[in-house]
Amino acid sequence: MFPRRLTRLISAPMKPSPSLLAALLCALCGLAQSSPAAPKPNVLLICVDDLKPILGCYGDKLVKSPNIDRLAARSVQFDRAFCNQAVCSPSRNSLLTGLRPQTLGIYDLGTNFRRARPDAVTLPQLFKQHGWRSEGMGKIFHVGHGNTNDPASWSRPHWNANVVAYALPASKAKTGLTREEALFSNKSAKDLPRGAAWESADVPDNTYPDGALADHAIERLRAAKEKPAEPFFLAVGFVKPHLPFVAPKKYWDLYDRAAFRLAEVRTPPEGAPVYAPQFGGELRQYSDIPDVGPLNDDLQRTLIHGYHAAVSYMDAQLGRVLAELEKLGLAENTIVILWGDHGWHLGDHSIWCKHTNYEQAARIPLLVAVPAGAGGASIKAGAKSGSLVETVDIYPTLCELAGLPAPAGLDGRSFVPTLRDAAAPTKDHAIHVYPRNAPGKGPMMGRAIRTERYRLVEWKKIGAPASDADLELYDYETDPLERKNHAAAQPAIVAQLRALLSRHPEAKPQISSAPAAKPATTKPALDRNALFDSKDKNKDGKLSREEFLANQPDPDKAPARFDEFDTNKDGFLSREEFVTAGGKNK
Repeated sequence: MFPRRLTRLISAPMKPSPSLLAALLCALCGLAQSSPAAPKPNVLLICVDDLKPILGCYGDKLVKSPNIDRLAARSVQFDRAFCNQAVCSPSRNSLLTGLRPQTLGIYDLGTNFRRARPDAVTLPQLFKQHGWRSEGMGKIFHVGHGNTNDPASWSRPHWNANVVAYALPASKAKTGLTREEALFSNKSAKDLPRGAAWESADVPDNTYPDGALADHAIERLRAAKEKPAEPFFLAVGFVKPHLPFVAPKKYWDLYDRAAFRLAEVRTPPEGAPVYAPQFGGELRQYSDIPDVGPLNDDLQRTLIHGYHAAVSYMDAQLGRVLAELEKLGLAENTIVILWGDHGWHLGDHSIWCKHTNYEQAARIPLLVAVPAGAGGASIKAGAKSGSLVETVDIYPTLCELAGLPAPAGLDGRSFVPTLRDAAAPTKDHAIHVYPRNAPGKGPMMGRAIRTERYRLVEWKKIGAPASDADLELYDYETDPLERKNHAAAQPAIVAQLRALLSRHPEAKPQISSAPAAKPATTKPALDRNALFDSKDKNKDGKLSREEFLANQPDPDKAPARFDEFDTNKDGFLSREEFVTAGGKNK
């Protein structure tokens, strides 16, 4: 509403009077100065582990995902969104640094991104630097397998949630460390203790990590409500439907097991390189899955059922968080992004889990809700876009939506124009990668170009000439299930897609996951005479058992060593017995 004085000036007969123009200008200036600046938008970043786009909003008729579907109704939904590598840590690095795996040179789980870019400014870190309260909880960065969280990204310590957790003792691993303890060690996946691949227990939702995570996220939202002058960047990382497929029984009961159809194509693509697929190494780490060979139909149906139950369980926890956002009145100024870190194979091509360059592993769900109050007045809620986008595009997009300067050198491109017009293209192709160790060939890098219709995968050693490559080509218009590699039959299409690939730099090799080793130094020889003198406390020229055992670094093994050194069995060690280790050092 205009001030009364300004209304009179505007409605008065206009004459070319300098005094009138001056008064009008003063009134307009006063109005501008009295208008409060638009508040900074909050950001709620929802990361979901192993979530493929089998959701109601994506057209799936079987899955029960009502809360994600409601979010989609007020979002722009991206139907051609792709991860940059179909495995947890590199995919999350892409989201949080805006850099592709081949730019960082990190393709594994254990290498922290700061080994490649120690001065990188992560997405939450950037918001923190510009006045947002940055908080993370659940699975945001990949933590485990020797990898760590990133304290520089958060305004307060990150709140962890386990990926693997069971309610029933019968489901748990039977040996040594718990699986979760092993994940936080440097053990390789094959060495982890095995628990069950699924669990249906009649327990409350917060028995499992995602329910506890939702409880905690709600607490954080309530705390944010008490600080209206401080915008928040809240990252919430749900861990289901990641294996194991554990969910309260009521979510399993949402489904009729007989309704699940097994994959239509259960063989690798005809003509594909033999090393391009994978056959469920991650799944086979679980105790109730055979180590090798095909899975029988009953087991496959159980796994598909379990995946759906885990999706519905996670959806319910997300619904609780979104309901609290609305209840607190925060939704009208909060940008909400839902992102799946990669897809998941459910038996297609006889593949389970992720870890490939195929469509089921690389395609992800992506929903972006920008309310009018958060600067989204020109964004149409409920729109669906076929524009190609990649995970790395989220970083510059959020910067533009929040009015922040994006760091130089990001690999991604803002898709804000597509948010405003769902038909507007962001780019003409997406790129993603996956490495393989090919029998007889050694390490190979598969770089994949995905356009609206095609995917080309070029497999070769990093740095090798393009002429050495094995190629895969899939046509999703005529062959959406990837039944056959069409590369040999369509050289013209291959040439077009290789021209797109040539616009990208060669992938970097995998960097070392550990700091460079210090130069080796020669360890000085142990002076056992001096050590004898230090242990001989009463200076009687011999060591009692008690004197010998004092301050030993291995107290459980030292008694046996005393007995071994005591060659005359008198219960003491002479200087000679100690120095020669019972004659061994003579």
